[in-house]
Formats: sequence, C-alpha cells, structure tokens
Amino acid sequence: MDFDVIIIGSGPVGLSFARALSDSDLAICVLEQNNELSLSKPKYDGREVALTHLSKKIMSELEIWDRIDPDSISYIKEAKVLNGMSPYSLHFNHEETSENALGHLIPNHEIKTAVYESITDVKNITLLTETKVESFSINDGGVSIELNNGEILTSNLLIAADGRLSNARRAMGIPSEVKDFGKTVIVCKMDHEEAHNNTAYECFHYGRTLAVLPMVGQCSSIVITISSDKAKEIIDMPDKQFNLDIQTRFRDKLGEMKLTGDKYSYPLFASHADYFHSERFALIGDAAVGMHPVTAHGFNLGLRGAYNLSKIIKLSLTSNQNYYSVETLSEYNRKHQLVTRPLYYGTNLIVDLYNSDRVTAKMLRRLALRFGNNFWPVKKLIMNQLTETN
Repeated sequence: MDFDVIIIGSGPVGLSFARALSDSDLAICVLEQNNELSLSKPKYDGREVALTHLSKKIMSELEIWDRIDPDSISYIKEAKVLNGMSPYSLHFNHEETSENALGHLIPNHEIKTAVYESITDVKNITLLTETKVESFSINDGGVSIELNNGEILTSNLLIAADGRLSNARRAMGIPSEVKDFGKTVIVCKMDHEEAHNNTAYECFHYGRTLAVLPMVGQCSSIVITISSDKAKEIIDMPDKQFNLDIQTRFRDKLGEMKLTGDKYSYPLFASHADYFHSERFALIGDAAVGMHPVTAHGFNLGLRGAYNLSKIIKLSLTSNQNYYSVETLSEYNRKHQLVTRPLYYGTNLIVDLYNSDRVTAKMLRRLALRFGNNFWPVKKLIMNQLTETN
C-alpha cells in the first residue's frame, strides 16, 4: 500500500498531527500496535493533563477541543509553589494576565478519546491497529516499511511518534539524551472537605514532591514523585493511612482528604533527541522530547511541535517544494529545538535543585522562590508560557 505520510504511534500527538495534515491532499497512514477499542474507549489512567492556552487554540482549530466533555474541564486560576514546610510560596494568579485562567486540567483519557474521534471520519487518514513495524528502510526513492503480517507499506515521509524510548528514532541512529531520575510518579484522585478554589499546588518536600491539582468539583489530582525504592510502600499503603499522610503533608489546606479509586505509578525519566529530522523522517511528541511532568510541558510541547511541522509541510506543498526533504524538515527541527531545549534543560535544573538535600541547595531554593515572586520579568515570562496563544 502506498501513502504520502506514515506515522508510527497513535497517541494524542501522533493523531493530532494526522488531523492537522488532513486538510491537505496527502494520503496519511497511522500505525498502532494496540487494538482500536483501546483508542476509541481508553481506560482512565489516573493522569490529568494541564493544557496551555496555545494548546486549547490548536485543539480548537483541529476540531478536537469541542469533543471534550466540558464537565471534565477544570480551570486553573492560581498556582503556588511551596518549598519544604515554609509557608512562603511563589504565587501565580490569572488576574495578572489577560486570560480568565492560567490553564485547563483535563483527564488524559478524555483527550485521547477526543483526538481519536476527530480522525475517524477523515477520508485521507487510514488507521491500522494491531500492527507492528518489523523494519523500515529509507533511501532516495522513499520509505519502505515491513509490518508484522508481512505486508509492505511505502511512503514519502515517515513520522515517529512512538514514545520516549522510540524504536524508530534508534533505528535511524539519532542520538538522544535519556535522563533517568531514579524516581516514580504516583497519581491518584482524592476528594476533600474544603474547596480548592481552582488553585494548583506544587510542594517540594525533602525527598519527594507533592502536586495537588484542582479537578472539577470538590476533588483534586494528587501527583507524588518519590524515589523508586520507596514507591511500593506508598502504593501498598492502606487507604486510611494514605489519606492522613497526604492530608498532613498538605498541612490540612483542604481539610479531610479521601482517596477515590486506584493509585497508578509510572517510572520517571526525560529525554531529548539531538535532532528531530533526517531525510524523509521526523520525530514528534515524546519521541522528540519527553519532559519531566513538574512543569506540565509534555503534551503541550508535543502538540505544538506537531502542529508547527504540519504547517511547514503544507507551506512546502503550496510552494512546490519537497515536503519530505531535509531542507523542509530542518525548518521544523530549528524551530522546535529553539522552544524545547531551554525548557528541557531548565526544567531538569529546577528538578535537581528542588530534589537536593544539600544545605546550599536549600538556600538557593528559598532565594529562587522569592526572586521569582519579586522580579516581575521572570514571573511574567513563566505566566506567558502558560497563557500565550501564538
């Protein structure tokens, strides 16, 4: 079978990229190892995604946003960063911006469902599920992919959207920095006695971090980052003990807290490819950049990169240029590297600083929060990252 573009991976970024190209004349194919039911009705996985205003704008343009159940969307009005047990916080408020919220918090499975629904009836998108790539080759004549069923697919351009440990990226010989933090992220949902007032908290305790993110109603998403050797202890902790532990660590800000549902755990590592393209090949999503979740840039960066790549490809089509050439794809690489590298290394630096128990690190942590609060250009820069729409 012949296509113009083949995408490996049907996560939200891969499918959003396909949707962004669907208004062109290109024949697009998406390859996915899992079955279609896992895409059309994804299971709740405990993860909530904080979306920026730019992501909302892109998703609205791609007719994804309106497919999300509005009753599942929580508005983040304020955000506070706490250091240890100090009452002082770095404080962000939507009233210091031109927007009615800093961002939006949406369950991951709701986003997956909406993105899938946006491509189901698009004529130039073919979705092949339960399909695994055995091997592929790229030369001057195009891309050839052998599937696990023996079928051969061909295309002019191959897009890898197959995650942080991308097999396609490795097969292309593209180096990537992979930073293993030696930690595990534990996520769950908790009801609480007091209203959260749409305020998100990031609490940097010593040896662990605790994020409390406002969901719809009187409940919050709890995100614990802990050394992996201590994760099982938290996963196995009885509900009553867990409730009291989180309530105490959060200094009773939300009153009595109660776990609802299961706890979910994920290994924590970040990655950044040295470059995002080659001849007839490009990386998007986590295959390009996998972010530490502390700054909530992961999906937002992936969506932004995929959208920008689609615009570059469509511009090359109208200019009668080869959309799959190194020259065309290098423009995507240049733009996305400029956005991702400062955020990737800056985030990792913050994480290392706020996870260190060294005396000097503790002093720097306190100074950083006060500097961020009182030096307006820095604070404005951070808020612009959340509320920008271009």
